Amino acid sequence: MSESIIVIGGSGHGRAVIDCIRVSGGEVCGILDDGLEPGTMVLGVPVLGSTDDWEKYADHPFMTAIGHNGNRRKLVEKMKVRWATVVHPTAFVSSAASIGEGTIVMPRAVVSACATVGSHCIINTGVIVEHDCTVGSFIHMSPNAALGGTVTIGDGTHVGIGSCVRNNINICGSCMIGAGAAVVKDITQPGTYVGVPARRMA
Repeated sequence: MSESIIVIGGSGHGRAVIDCIRVSGGEVCGILDDGLEPGTMVLGVPVLGSTDDWEKYADHPFMTAIGHNGNRRKLVEKMKVRWATVVHPTAFVSSAASIGEGTIVMPRAVVSACATVGSHCIINTGVIVEHDCTVGSFIHMSPNAALGGTVTIGDGTHVGIGSCVRNNINICGSCMIGAGAAVVKDITQPGTYVGVPARRMA
């Protein structure tokens, strides 16, 4: 990364994103955050203003650090900027895989051969995306979540910490897969799915 990045969000996930950018060889020159005062320092990086100030820094690439898929999407859709893609050096991304703009791949994650990950996703610590998976955009895969081969996940879905999805499964968009859930059959209706095997909450 040759240009300094502006990070959107300075909370806990924001600190993890800043660290990931730095160890990947990049620099962070500032943070935009609606809840922090300008001048506040986060890991030595100054808060420059709110998200409404994005146009002042539009010559920089940006990276979101917003964990909520819907909120992340709203910000991305209002900001006409270039988006960085960040891969932590301890992650493995196959040369035959594809990663979309604005996506971050965190420590020890695996994105295997012929997998496709869309734009503005969070592939969190220890996540496994196996071969031939298709992960849509604005998806958050929480730490240690695992997808078997040839899984498809629709846009805006959250895959909870430690959950797993059997191979050859399709999950529609706008779902919440609960922590530790095991998805063993296709999910065709948006909703929250929990348990082993995963079932839709009423």
